Amino acid sequence: MPASFIPTPAEYLRVAPEIILAVAGTLVMVLEPLTPARRKRWLGYLAQAGLWVALAAAVAAQHAPGAAFSGLVFVDGFATFFRVLVIAAGILVALCSYGYLRREEADRGEYYALLLYSVAGQCLMAASAELVLMFIGLEISSIASYVLAGYLRGDKRANEAALKYFLLGSFATAFLLYGIAMLYGATGSTMLEAIGGALMKKEAGLLVSAAAAFMLVGLGFKVSVAPFQVWAPDVYQGAPAPVAAFLSAGPKAAAFAIFLRVWLVAFRPVSHRWEAVLWASALATMVIGNFAALTQSNVKRLLGYSSIAHAGYVLVAVTAHSEAGTAAVMFYLAAYVFMNVGAFAVVGYIARKGERYLEVDDLAGLGARQPVTAALMTIFLLSLIGVPLTGGFFGKFYVFRAALDAGLVWLTVLGLLASAVAAYYYLRILVVMYMREPAEAAEPLPPQGAALRLALWTCAAGTLLLGIFPSVILGFVNQAAGMR
Repeated sequence: MPASFIPTPAEYLRVAPEIILAVAGTLVMVLEPLTPARRKRWLGYLAQAGLWVALAAAVAAQHAPGAAFSGLVFVDGFATFFRVLVIAAGILVALCSYGYLRREEADRGEYYALLLYSVAGQCLMAASAELVLMFIGLEISSIASYVLAGYLRGDKRANEAALKYFLLGSFATAFLLYGIAMLYGATGSTMLEAIGGALMKKEAGLLVSAAAAFMLVGLGFKVSVAPFQVWAPDVYQGAPAPVAAFLSAGPKAAAFAIFLRVWLVAFRPVSHRWEAVLWASALATMVIGNFAALTQSNVKRLLGYSSIAHAGYVLVAVTAHSEAGTAAVMFYLAAYVFMNVGAFAVVGYIARKGERYLEVDDLAGLGARQPVTAALMTIFLLSLIGVPLTGGFFGKFYVFRAALDAGLVWLTVLGLLASAVAAYYYLRILVVMYMREPAEAAEPLPPQGAALRLALWTCAAGTLLLGIFPSVILGFVNQAAGMR
């Protein structure tokens, strides 16, 4: 083998998080049939250890930035940020899952293996500098996510969610792959920088426009923006609560990472042509998500529509097409992971076995029954609204400031109005928790496990930290926003 094709130790370090996650997931799968039923929980601890080692590797890789494997992978601040974010989401979801899976009598190793594989795919998405590798990472993450959505095989709601997610996701994947093929035909390359350079040198023709349209459809589905958002409420409602938390955090953050890479690197010379499309999609996403959430009584479905609306806010910053907009996307997604995983964790706990208590009215009296849990849920809901001293406030502030700096005045005004609508359905939950008495026949809440308490407090601390001291990551995201 020629010496130029032999990877160096630095190149292996740059892909170490993906290697560690894949090895840990495989180890969990191998040990699963060899582990007695009473010790299955140890597989979850092994998965947690794998996630923490991968997190350390992602941080270490930042100290050796650069390209790896013929430029297919590129590690910079942008890639490191999203790697750390999706691994952190995996850690929090794993913590939320221990007690949930024991309660549902579904504590098996394949759940944690799928979680590890999905996070590995998301890390690969964040660090990819080439479209085919990006697609492979997306599919690794997506296939594992499809199975996780239907993990509770005896639950018809989970089966329906997995089937819808798989069918619509496969359809969207086909659009994305067609777009990649067309872009290769138009530019002769699948490397993002080479594509951008080719589009700078020659007039973009119909084939490039068709490629951009097809890829916009595929990526729009993955981040659940209008008009490709219809899958999200059904999937979030039917999937197990920890899985719904994971789908709303990790895969969405990684999909926005490749959205930014593709749009701001490969399509940078022609991205101005698509500003009106992104503008309209962002507005429609915010309006549909917020107004549809107003009529929901199921909390998971309400949070599903809420997730759509938040994707619209992030798309506002993408539409700004600037480094400030990219930094706003990164900050917003960091805050969103903490507040949304925390909210879903509380909902999964309140739902009890079989997820029988998922209506808004089932939260009645939570402030009296479990004041600490209600207080944590209040922090998450206030952050989702965008109240000061929470991460959600600064997330929206940076998003709309980037839009104003880019001259998107009307999108900013309409986005703020849509955000004001959201306050109603979040405050409705708070009113129910603190101002209504629980039903007399209400089933008592079980004690919280240590892992769930750790996840909830970590999410609350992250939400408040980003709201009170946003500078803890603001300097890094501002620097990382100037991606290749």
